[in-house]
Amino acid sequence: MNFDFKSARHWAEELIRQAVEPGARVIDATMGNGYDTQWLAELVGESGHVYGFDIQLEAVNRTRDRLAAAGLENRATLFHAGHEHIAELVGEPVDAAVFNLGWLPGTDKALRTRAETTLTAVNAALDKLKEGALMTICIYPGHPEGRDELDRLIAWGRALPGEKYDVMARAYLNQSGDPPVLIAVKKNKTRVRKQG
Repeated sequence: MNFDFKSARHWAEELIRQAVEPGARVIDATMGNGYDTQWLAELVGESGHVYGFDIQLEAVNRTRDRLAAAGLENRATLFHAGHEHIAELVGEPVDAAVFNLGWLPGTDKALRTRAETTLTAVNAALDKLKEGALMTICIYPGHPEGRDELDRLIAWGRALPGEKYDVMARAYLNQSGDPPVLIAVKKNKTRVRKQG
């Protein structure tokens, strides 16, 4: 048998595929080169919508071009804004939120996500999740800010109330180079207590 454990991004994609159906509303909190935004726009179909965020204009333009080339531009609203603005810019509940932290590939690595704004963003996304909805967060701990994000997001996830959320972390334990880590959060459906 030949198989591979794959990566945090792959694990996130597997979960998102289960959570997102045609008609879904989804947040792509870190557009980057637009690959996830395009993939999400394909998943949500003609009746769904993707809200994309990136602080770098280059990322917004790359994503816009990618969506236009695929004929998907009408399925997404792209914000040239940091993901910490989710609360004010997304006006409806969502079925999923996707975070792929770090920096825009091929650009200045000094401009990257930071724990403070990431924590604001994941809390805002959490508030937007419908019952039964999913948030995935891929974290890259191979640099000091990434390590800080990982530590603080693990603490954040552990503090979420278990009756309201299922929180999972998936990571390699013995690989060199600090491979990415996945944190996934599912908002549980409200349990109705029977009286009597």
